[in-house]
Amino acid sequence: MSDRILIACIGNIFFGDDGFGVEVARALSQSTLPSDVRVVDYGIRGIDLTYALLEPWMAVVFVDAMHRGERPGTLYLLEPQGANQAFASLDPHALNPAQVLAAARSLGTVSAEISIVACEPHDLGDELEGRMGLSPEVEAAVPEAVNMILERVALLRETKQEIAVAG
Repeated sequence: MSDRILIACIGNIFFGDDGFGVEVARALSQSTLPSDVRVVDYGIRGIDLTYALLEPWMAVVFVDAMHRGERPGTLYLLEPQGANQAFASLDPHALNPAQVLAAARSLGTVSAEISIVACEPHDLGDELEGRMGLSPEVEAAVPEAVNMILERVALLRETKQEIAVAG
């Protein structure tokens, strides 16, 4: 098993709060991360992320905006279940984490532990026009999301070390 961790930040900066993952990637670039942690801004490149998931990662943390019905700016840490869902179709210019994960699993083995750090969006802008920039609620959640990700990485690395000592 690999000891590398991928922080896969996703979203579309042209649709308001959908750019949450992109902004988190930018904020994480200002942090000092361990050498075994890689932060990638995938934007809307679902095919690139699909193939990246086939690499031997210990863990992958998706960072995205996600509607779950809570107050805008609410952060979630999710560990998806039922990841062997059938792969329907993948738009190469859009990125849906569940579809990307299913697509990767249809192509090979995804050995990584998967988790998602998500933020409840306020809005994604006008359907035709979109909107640049995050809403104030989502923008305010970015530093907290960075802390959540850093804590998740520390926990994943600690668990890896405990397994190595016990093994």
